[in-house]
Amino acid sequence: MSSQELADFLRRRREDLRPEDAQAETPLPPGRRARRTPGLRREEVAALAQVSVSYYERLEQARAPRPSPQVLSALATALRLTEAERDHLARLAGQVLPAENDGAPEHVPEDARQLLGRLDGIPAYIVNDRQDIVAWNAAAAALITDFSRLTPDERNLTRISTRFRDTLCTGAPGAESDFSRQMAAQLRAASVLYPTDNVLAELINEFATHDPDFASSWRKHSVHPILSVRKSLHHPTLGELEIDRHTLSLPGSGFSLVMYTAEAGSPSAAALRSL
Repeated sequence: MSSQELADFLRRRREDLRPEDAQAETPLPPGRRARRTPGLRREEVAALAQVSVSYYERLEQARAPRPSPQVLSALATALRLTEAERDHLARLAGQVLPAENDGAPEHVPEDARQLLGRLDGIPAYIVNDRQDIVAWNAAAAALITDFSRLTPDERNLTRISTRFRDTLCTGAPGAESDFSRQMAAQLRAASVLYPTDNVLAELINEFATHDPDFASSWRKHSVHPILSVRKSLHHPTLGELEIDRHTLSLPGSGFSLVMYTAEAGSPSAAALRSL
């Protein structure tokens, strides 16, 4: 169990929850002191979760024993956690076993490669939990960059976004923060799944050092998955594009499929078909 990470996650989610939001479903206990911060008090979370105040305080101080699944469920309900946040809470508390291997998987299943090859005219690639691009189709290379010219270490979404500016497709101004928050959420989940992955830890430190949006999202324990994102892109030959980036998890494999599509009948859709 990562006691410090669990304590920090609970504290931040408590501070994010407004009393009026919690009050709408369950009356909060009367306060004995003036509210100095907008979030819930520790005793209010304890009351909502039906645990003792002293136990919850010790959880936020990283001094409590491992919480049971029942307590975790009660805390998740009290803090109004999303499904992604509930899963993250369980992993932090050691209720979900980490992956058996020490790092993100590298071998792409053959059926996943076949699926990638059948996406004719749809730019797509496969990433592991570390966000390494481990396979791609010709349309993705034509839209973004020739991944074969990059080393395996360079073929990482975070590194491509921060180090390499010679990609064929660049995002619209202001879109970088959305991407940074997405990467923070995905790498945060991966760090709990692969706690001994030193390569992943180095990648996280590298990105947090150079990207304040990533660092901020990381500190806040942002774990909301962003499965579809609208992107405004500029391609040197195709011009301005409005495309949607979709991320589909490939169950049981540790990989995700990322695809780029455009609204049917739009100029962007016609441009993608020409790749």
